[in-house]
Amino acid sequence: MTETSVVLDVTTATFEKEVIERSKKTPVLVDFWATWCAPCKMLKPLVEELAIEYEGRVVIAELDVDANPITASKFGVLSIPSLILFRGGKPAERIVGYKPKAYLKQRIDAVL
Repeated sequence: MTETSVVLDVTTATFEKEVIERSKKTPVLVDFWATWCAPCKMLKPLVEELAIEYEGRVVIAELDVDANPITASKFGVLSIPSLILFRGGKPAERIVGYKPKAYLKQRIDAVL
């Protein structure tokens, strides 16, 4: 695991510990993305802002689907960007595609 500002970089190897186990205490929002994905690049600054705004309440992580296809497939990620909010060790909310920050906050707040 490495940290980009306050966004965790997770992999298939670290996903169980950093997302599933951690979400049993604190919700974890995972951004499933790829380097070639233009909408993913547009979403990245919003995800970083959310990480700052929700610090202490939600852990924000990102997973490169090209480098970690098994995990992406396991959670049914067919389109990117996809955001999945994990709570209690399982997916609680799913957001597919680029969405405005206000929409993302509304969906996160609904789960909190």
